[in-house]
Amino acid sequence: MTVTWTSGYNIDEAIPVVKWGPEEQEEMAFLSPAGTLTFSRNSMCGSPARTVGWRDPGFVHTSFLKDLWPNTKYRYKVGHRLLNGSYVWGPVYVFQASPYPGQDSLQRVIIFGDLGKAERDGSNEYSNYQPGSLNTTDRLVEDLDNIDIVLHIGDLSYANGYLSEWDQFTSQIEPIASRVPYMVASGNHERDWPNTGSFYKNMDSGGECGVLAETMFYVPAKDRAKFWYATDYGMFHFCIADSEHDWREGTDQYKFIEECLATADRQKQPWLIFIAHRVLGYSSDSWYAEEGSFEEPMGRESLQKLWQRYKVDLAFYGHVHSYERTCPIYENNCVSSERSSYSGTYNATIHVVAGGGGSHLSDFTTLQTSWSFFKDYDFGDYRDILGCDTIGSCPSTTLAS
Repeated sequence: MTVTWTSGYNIDEAIPVVKWGPEEQEEMAFLSPAGTLTFSRNSMCGSPARTVGWRDPGFVHTSFLKDLWPNTKYRYKVGHRLLNGSYVWGPVYVFQASPYPGQDSLQRVIIFGDLGKAERDGSNEYSNYQPGSLNTTDRLVEDLDNIDIVLHIGDLSYANGYLSEWDQFTSQIEPIASRVPYMVASGNHERDWPNTGSFYKNMDSGGECGVLAETMFYVPAKDRAKFWYATDYGMFHFCIADSEHDWREGTDQYKFIEECLATADRQKQPWLIFIAHRVLGYSSDSWYAEEGSFEEPMGRESLQKLWQRYKVDLAFYGHVHSYERTCPIYENNCVSSERSSYSGTYNATIHVVAGGGGSHLSDFTTLQTSWSFFKDYDFGDYRDILGCDTIGSCPSTTLAS
C-alpha cells in the first residue's frame, strides 16, 4: 500500500514516516520511512502555472507499506520526526489490504473520470465547471464501506494551472483516498501543453504539463512522465493507458499495452480491463459524432485488434461527461444482442464511458447508434455487477441505478 501526503517539512527539517500495524493490535508496531519530492516554478511549462497560478507546493511524501496480509485491516498515521527527536502525527486512518490475486469474492471497484472540485461555502467556482463534483464525492464517502478500490481515470482536479486548487481537490477526496486505494490516470487537464511531449498541442493543463499529477500521485509506471501502467486487484487485471501520449502501433505505449494485455494471468485475474481517459473506443458524444467515427480520432484503429486478440472484457473511458455503455462490439458491429446479462464464451469488448464524475455534462448526438445500449445525461455512478455466477451473492444482471 502506498501512502502519500504533503507538508511544509523538507528532509533537512524533519524525517517523514508512517506508523502502522494491524487494526486488531493495540500498538502500531511498524515504522516506514517516506521519500520526499517537490518542484519549482521553473518546472511549470507556462502560464498561469508559472505566473499568477503559482503556489509553493511544499513537500510531497510517499511511503510504501509492504508485506501486508490479504484482506487484513490496518491502522496508520503519517508524521515527522523532528530534529529534537520528538514526533508530530496526523490522525489515525484504517484501510483494508487487497485480496489475494485470484481470490473468488465480491470485489467492489469504482471507476469514473472528470471529477474536479467545488465550493462547500456557496462561493463561485470558475465557470461553474464542475457542478456535480461534491455530489459524487459525498455519495462515495457515504458508501465507502461498500467500496474496495477507486480508479479516477483522468481530469482529476481541473486546477488548470492554479496550483492551490490541487490542495482543495486533495482535501475533498481525502476521506476516500485515506481509506481505500485511489488510483489515477492522466487526462488532458493534467498533461496537455504544446512542445512538452504530449500527443495533443492544446493548453488544457494551464502550464502544469503533468508535473502536479506525476508528483502527487504515485503509480507503478516505469517512467512517471509516461503515465501508463498495469495494476492488479483481486480478480481484476487493469491496463491503464495514457491517452495524452501517442498510443498508436509502433510507439512505446502500444508495446506496453500489448505486453500488459498479453501477460495477464487469466486464471488468477479472469477480468481483463482496459482504461484510458479519452474515448479510444466508442462514444455517442456529439463532438465525436461530428468527427464521423464516434471515437477520439485515431482512437481504436490500432487497439481493437489487441482487445479482440487478448479478450479484453471491458474498456473504460472518461473525457466525455456522461455515462454510456455499448454492446460487446468489434469493428463497429455488435456481436451479441443481449443487453444486460452475459455468459458463455467471450466474443468482444464492452465499452463504458464513465466521465460524469462532476464536470459540466456533454451532449449526446441525435444520431441513433445501434451499438449504444445505455446512455445517461447525468452525474453519478452506475453499479455494474460482474461475475456473480461465481459468487452467488448478487443478481445475475447488470444494473444502472
